Amino acid sequence: MIELAFIGIGTGNPDHVTLSAIRALNDADVVLLPRKGEAKADLVDLRRMLCERLLEPGRSAKVVEFDLPTRRDSADYLMAVEEWHTAIATVWGEMADTYLPDGGRAALMIWGDPSLYDSSLRIAERLSERGKTLEVRVIPGITSIQVLTAEHRIPLNALSEPVLITTGRRLRERGWPVEVPNVAVMLDSGSAFDTLSPKGIYIWWGAYLGMDKQCLIKGWLSEVGSHITARRAKLREENGWIMDVYLLAKP
Repeated sequence: MIELAFIGIGTGNPDHVTLSAIRALNDADVVLLPRKGEAKADLVDLRRMLCERLLEPGRSAKVVEFDLPTRRDSADYLMAVEEWHTAIATVWGEMADTYLPDGGRAALMIWGDPSLYDSSLRIAERLSERGKTLEVRVIPGITSIQVLTAEHRIPLNALSEPVLITTGRRLRERGWPVEVPNVAVMLDSGSAFDTLSPKGIYIWWGAYLGMDKQCLIKGWLSEVGSHITARRAKLREENGWIMDVYLLAKP
């Protein structure tokens, strides 16, 4: 039996990691750290830093790094994601065979929360389908949306109104959702808000939330949209990667 713990670590700020997450890390036999290439080396560096700070001396957890398969570019997005998840499940299975041949506890640190726009739980299902005996444990984390609203000091929704959480790709393809006054956008590969008519839309944007290089911009989309796009491009060029999220509202 392998217990696989998905541990939400928020945006990588050690102050945002919960006590439950720290206990789960220290209970693990193996902590798996995915490498995503040189362009995103900061991400594995942050995970290494969390291990150094949070793993107690004398605990038995072995920290193991592995190369995460990359998703191929394809017009068929869902098919490419399916193939990618299958490849990741294969690597996870190999890691389990190598480091936990007789069973034990493995931990993976998940950005934000494992339940929100993260596919680790779906990938774990593939391991079970391949005959791996798994007990999955989820430790919730602080999401980038929570940090965004905290840093801008705003509520997520307007009074008595709903909020929709979506992706940049969906916003770009489908436009503003009907009858929804507040839209939180994640996983935007490049300023999907540019496809909207900016009239009457307010934006709260944040990049590298919770990190030393955090950047925040807010204002009417018609006034700050181009500034966000330019700033985003510059930050990505400087750092080789970017994580950003934003809230749009029609007051």
